[in-house]
Amino acid sequence: MYKLKTKETDQDVVEYIESSLTSNTKKEDAYKLIDIFSDITGLPPKMWGTSIIGFGTYHYKYATGHEGDAPIVGFAPKKARISLYLTTEEETRAFYLERIGKHKAGVGCVYINKLADINEETLKEFIEKSVEIIREKHSIHKEK
Repeated sequence: MYKLKTKETDQDVVEYIESSLTSNTKKEDAYKLIDIFSDITGLPPKMWGTSIIGFGTYHYKYATGHEGDAPIVGFAPKKARISLYLTTEEETRAFYLERIGKHKAGVGCVYINKLADINEETLKEFIEKSVEIIREKHSIHKEK
């Protein structure tokens, strides 16, 4: 049976940023992203696994039977780049990726080098739409 590795933890978000990021630009971007995600979701940042800063929680279940909890949206600020965890719904994703600016797209996330490389307003719209899609399709956990 598959064991879910990425779970919400009690690690302090600020402590993570201060201890794991050496670049001042990356730290500033992380704090700015926390502000953006928090403003849009109305939810506080929480650590997921060792490096993901997530907002809210939803429960998913695949046709295969695999199920678990995940952040509604989030990001992972790392030394090399920042991973943005937003909707994987193809049509919506393609629409925003065309407009967001300099990025690379993976299967489950969007990679950016720094916040200055992308259009912040497009990012905000992308986050809003991602939250809307997750809330329509999944069971959202209430904040504790």
